[in-house]
Amino acid sequence: MTQLQQAQSGKPLANLSLDLDNEWAYLKTHGDPAWESYPSYLDVVVPRILDVLTSRKLFITVFVVGQDAALEYNHSALAKIADAGHEIGNHSLRHEPWLHLFSENDLENELAEAEKHIQSATNKQPSGFRGPGYSQSPTMLQVLVWRGYAYDASSLPSFIGPLARAYYFATGKFDDEQRERLNRLFGSWKDGFRPLKPYYLRLGGVSLLEMPVTTFPIFRVPIHLSYVMYLAGFSTLLAKTYFSAALQACKLFNVEPSILLHPLDFLGGEDVPRLQFFPSMQLKKEQKVALVEYCLDSLIRNFDVRTVGEHAAIVATRENLPEVEPGN
Repeated sequence: MTQLQQAQSGKPLANLSLDLDNEWAYLKTHGDPAWESYPSYLDVVVPRILDVLTSRKLFITVFVVGQDAALEYNHSALAKIADAGHEIGNHSLRHEPWLHLFSENDLENELAEAEKHIQSATNKQPSGFRGPGYSQSPTMLQVLVWRGYAYDASSLPSFIGPLARAYYFATGKFDDEQRERLNRLFGSWKDGFRPLKPYYLRLGGVSLLEMPVTTFPIFRVPIHLSYVMYLAGFSTLLAKTYFSAALQACKLFNVEPSILLHPLDFLGGEDVPRLQFFPSMQLKKEQKVALVEYCLDSLIRNFDVRTVGEHAAIVATRENLPEVEPGN
């Protein structure tokens, strides 16, 4: 992609992605043993997602969990995403938010197995990675580079990760061992000091482009759509105003936003009763889809929206990007 193509719209760049976390992944993070049967809502939510994107001619990055790609009953939904022209990324094999605890060998196996299943189900080889629960480590950086990834997108530069983790601990069913493994779920307060703009993760002679999930400039609170849905539980007007203000702040501070979606942004509590514990699931699916559409239309009006991979390819041509060591 050339700089001319980048500038044709006259708008600043943004990217849009979706972490395709399935019902079982939420149950697993919540400590509910029902996850072990791998319940799936992909046949319900994927057509809903594609309808919204196709009507706006949007192409995004969908980070797929390898375990879902390994199960034949999910293949039709995953093939529809790939056939629609969306970029496919790797969101790990088993959606375990404690990847930072994995050894080098375990991470190699995790990524290789996920890649195999994702490529088989979608006919696309992932070149981008996002860790579940924004999990990162120096070992992960090394393994991603060795496996030829073009970028990582696992950073959420926000101060409120510990609050989100406390909510999960308060509402979930965890023993002491599980709590220990989850003690970095959603990151630490120190992550709020990480850059909002793309940078290189560097460790020794190894480096990889990091495309952070954008948070509100200055305040560093999330602007991904699941947080917007949480605000909509109090007031739809509040949620819309908040998201619009966040986009204007991005323009003011020259931040090219990386906006994140999740399947639950398109699903109401009536679609997945077992996930009623999740914030915003009291909203009806019609309310949530309408709010997603409002936010995407606002994003399109203000920015030239690309996949994460397209955005990363443009960013990689720029000089003097900052370098940051990965967290432990």
